[in-house]
Amino acid sequence: MKNPFEGKQIWLLTGSQGLYGEETLAQVAEQSQQVAALLNQSGDIPIEVVWRPVLTDSESILRAMLDAGSDDSVIGVIAWMHTFSPAKMWIRGLEALRKPLLHLHTQANEALPWDTIDMDFMNLNQAAHGDREFGYILTRLGIARTTVVGYAGHHDVTGRIGIWARAAAGWDAAQHLSLARFGDNMRYVAVTEGDKTEAEIRFGASVNTWGINDLAQAIAQVTDAQIDELITEYLASYDVAPELLPDGARHESLRYAASQEVALRTLLESIGATAFTDTFEDLGALRQLPGLAVQRLMTEGYGFGAEGDWKTAVLVRIAKVMGYGLPGGASLMEDYCYNFVPGEQKILGAHMLEICPSLTDDRPRLEIHPLGIGDREDPVRLVFDATPRPGLVVALSDLRDRFRLTANVVEVVEPDQPLPNLPVARAVWRPAPDLATSASCWLAAGAAHHTVMTTAVPLEAWHDFAAIAGVELAVIDEQTTARRFEDELRWSAVYYRVSQGL
Repeated sequence: MKNPFEGKQIWLLTGSQGLYGEETLAQVAEQSQQVAALLNQSGDIPIEVVWRPVLTDSESILRAMLDAGSDDSVIGVIAWMHTFSPAKMWIRGLEALRKPLLHLHTQANEALPWDTIDMDFMNLNQAAHGDREFGYILTRLGIARTTVVGYAGHHDVTGRIGIWARAAAGWDAAQHLSLARFGDNMRYVAVTEGDKTEAEIRFGASVNTWGINDLAQAIAQVTDAQIDELITEYLASYDVAPELLPDGARHESLRYAASQEVALRTLLESIGATAFTDTFEDLGALRQLPGLAVQRLMTEGYGFGAEGDWKTAVLVRIAKVMGYGLPGGASLMEDYCYNFVPGEQKILGAHMLEICPSLTDDRPRLEIHPLGIGDREDPVRLVFDATPRPGLVVALSDLRDRFRLTANVVEVVEPDQPLPNLPVARAVWRPAPDLATSASCWLAAGAAHHTVMTTAVPLEAWHDFAAIAGVELAVIDEQTTARRFEDELRWSAVYYRVSQGL
């Protein structure tokens, strides 16, 4: 996957005022540059933090916010009131801000100089109440933000800022996301439907349709040399079933799968799309439902949703960006079957073909098997078990008046036994707090059966993303009870209806 953080910046905006004089403002500038350096040196924040000149009046604050909003390289701003920066100065700037905001409540020094502290020190280091003034105006204006408290040289602080930075990068990716739908949604299915216009208003993602035969035409234009190059890569990367090898009886099927991969990548790049969908009910001139091609494109960072599920494709792309460089991966996932044995309750998840190999540390096996739906040739796919790790499954549902994200904390585990007759990639997990509570809450939330499974992106990043996007997030974790969760859904429904106005 290409580095989605390359060329991106986060601006550090420091608040003060002219009351203190030039000498004090020079100290504020020097110390805020030191804070920026601490953040960048931590290694916890994947995006460069860029110091900006100290802000002391309404005009400079407004200009800084407008500049941040118009600069495509800026994905968010960090604000810190080093001294006392009167909040009325920030009103116009905050109302003009169009980028995610993190409020860093810190101070330049880690420890108080107990034996030398005087009023000069106190006047210089006033963030303890300067940031309270800032917090008041943020709340008064209803500005969404993440607040992080502590010394900028501490790992818990820089780590938390790093999580927010990933959420801001996910939001930036959503704002520039173009999604290609090859065909429509699976017939009669409700949850994969949704308001594409509202999705663009809320998330920035542009969702549009291309004919499946546009893809078929692109496949027809793939050259033997392009296919040969991919076949060489497949042989080096995977354990290939004998019948798919160059001298195998079904090698032609692998070559066709390779042509699908080349065509999909070429077509998506030509239209600037970073996510896509297809459906087994609309394959046109395609000979196979794409399996291997989809799996490999997801490893490159593309979002994907099966059966026309564009909302899940958007989530997969966002998860890919937020989790870049972290252990683990992200993939389309679907809850398939339960293990109800007492003390061993688990969920087996998979899909027909399209689980991303980023979920495994093992070497996948490249196989070909019949597919009972789609009425096409047997498709090629990668088969593997997801590597045990803590993770999340996250779904996006359209509830008519709003979107809801539902997230369940899970633990990916090894299957109890090998699965020699299940010819698809799969994951087995224990949902928190337990299977019965998790499933009950999931159903109460109206959460989708398609999800993004991520073993890289922590729950806090989804909290931050939901706050940035202004969408509901319902969380099922170790502390969840069904009764409390259902109450929270009711309270949340009231809040979102009231907050959106008439």
